[in-house]
Amino acid sequence: MTSSTPLSPLELLGWSDFFADQVKPSEADLVPRRVASVHRARIDAIDVTGPLALELPANTNTADFAVGDWVLADPLTGMLVSRLERKTVFQRRLEGGNGQQLVAANVDSLLIATSCNADFNLARLERYLIMANEAGSNPVIVLTKADTTDDAAIFEEQAKALQRDLPVVAVNARSTAAVSLLEPWCGVGQTVALVGSSGVGKSTLVNTMTGTASDTKQKTGTIREYDAQGRHTTTARSLHAIQGGGWVIDTPGIRTLYISDVTDGIDTLFAEITELAPRCRFRDCTHAHEPGCAVQAAVASGALAADRLERWRSLLAENRDRTPVVSGPRGNKIARKKKY
Repeated sequence: MTSSTPLSPLELLGWSDFFADQVKPSEADLVPRRVASVHRARIDAIDVTGPLALELPANTNTADFAVGDWVLADPLTGMLVSRLERKTVFQRRLEGGNGQQLVAANVDSLLIATSCNADFNLARLERYLIMANEAGSNPVIVLTKADTTDDAAIFEEQAKALQRDLPVVAVNARSTAAVSLLEPWCGVGQTVALVGSSGVGKSTLVNTMTGTASDTKQKTGTIREYDAQGRHTTTARSLHAIQGGGWVIDTPGIRTLYISDVTDGIDTLFAEITELAPRCRFRDCTHAHEPGCAVQAAVASGALAADRLERWRSLLAENRDRTPVVSGPRGNKIARKKKY
């Protein structure tokens, strides 16, 4: 399909060949619908006709669904029949939990919001980047409240150094200029998810992106001056139409993001270490004390920052300690299609 080819009504909602190819001939009479919000006892969706509620079979666990999921439903009863396999999924493991909490699905780009104040934390941003890499979504750092500081460029420089070719955008979340700055990732039929701590302006940015005519305005709150922490004004994940044709998933603030089962995401974030490792003398080099270590040599020469190596080591250890040991193929990165 060329860029000049008009998108179909389904494609405007984010539908693509990836999902169409999963529909079996026996399911041709079912209608695709996209999950717009997930609640304890109900799931709201959208299709080419507009918003609607899905009818759920008995004993359906709504926690098995994420905002952004594509499902097939009976056109006569509205009953959910099946969920299609996800193209990407952003999820996190809760403290002490055995499973993963779904945050957003089928997201093309993950907008990681942090503000140009005391909330800015490189170690936390690294965790979000790892999760974005593991999810399969393109990460973008969005620096909010850029209008409140004269040093936005310093924040940008620090953020860009976290990962190769990492897009970093500084915005005033209340300004309509933010829409044009984020346009490269918010095109027609594209889906972004907005994640970050409470108080960084996520809901304000969502309201700006959806426009003044939107009837689904997100509540906004204030922050504490001394540590830039805010209250949770978004209490549930939800899908909203963006000015220009894209979609944004707003999410509640996440204060603590634990690292678990994200080895590929760590390797992508610390690509310079990953690429140096094969040059070490020993295949099982820990990059701590072994002779002939290419990574330690890079630190000694100044090509690799020592504190970055320490953060890599710490995150790798946390990932190892928190990742459950299971037998058989790993299956929690992208959940398989399930019948209901």
